[in-house]
Amino acid sequence: MTSNSKHYIVAIYLTVVLPSFLMCRPAPKRSADTVQKNVHLTNVAYSSPLFKSIHVFVALCDNKYQGIVPVPAGIGNGQDPASNLYWGCDFGLKTYFKKSKEWKLVKVEKRGGPILERLIFKHTSKNYYLVADAYDGKYIKQTTTDFLYSCAGQLKDTLHAGNYIVGIDGNASLVAYIGHDGLMDFRLPNSFKNADGKNRDCIILACISKKYFGGFINDAKARPLVWTTGLMCPEAYTLHDAMTGYINNETHEQIRLRAVRAYNKYQKSGMGFASELLVSGE
Repeated sequence: MTSNSKHYIVAIYLTVVLPSFLMCRPAPKRSADTVQKNVHLTNVAYSSPLFKSIHVFVALCDNKYQGIVPVPAGIGNGQDPASNLYWGCDFGLKTYFKKSKEWKLVKVEKRGGPILERLIFKHTSKNYYLVADAYDGKYIKQTTTDFLYSCAGQLKDTLHAGNYIVGIDGNASLVAYIGHDGLMDFRLPNSFKNADGKNRDCIILACISKKYFGGFINDAKARPLVWTTGLMCPEAYTLHDAMTGYINNETHEQIRLRAVRAYNKYQKSGMGFASELLVSGE
């Protein structure tokens, strides 16, 4: 699928089939799903003196396995990152960040299991690495738990980028989640309490994320820079511009306003709507 054809499909979907901000829908609450007890979490503490890192968890859009209003099949296959709405389409993370002047793609890893593809970017002027993982949409629950364990400092790991070691998961200074809000569909036990006394920054671009993630983020003692109060389209431009403010050491409010302006620019939502939708802090 070419970039133009992907853009055409998305344009039809956003303007004709269904407004993008209606993709998420709360499903009836089921009884609490269990997370495997005594699960072994990697806990490799690491802090680089040279580079900071950002780790993004992307739950690929999935018509079959997620409680969403179905999107066109070509962009809603959660097992195909290349054409997925949140990854390979024009405003998906992979495509959008590859076009960014602020980031340079240094490595693409094809993986097996829940993570289908991993991207490693380096900032063009700041000492930051960005690691983005495309999770198979079927494993949205694991995407969510991995993100929350990272927020809490219970899951920590590293990877090699050239000659450098880069901290990921809870070793990243900023962790972010993009995708459907799976907490509308399943429940998680309260297993995400802060483990090391560190306060990590986080961004959660999913529908009504402040309501559904709030208790877990509070227990993890993470600092929400941007999350949402309503239904939204979690495409990459909002994250990209918020990260620009973060890397430039701007205030939480300045970071939020960057996200608001980006969302309004692409969604034509109006600044007032976008400002009420994208909020920071508790």
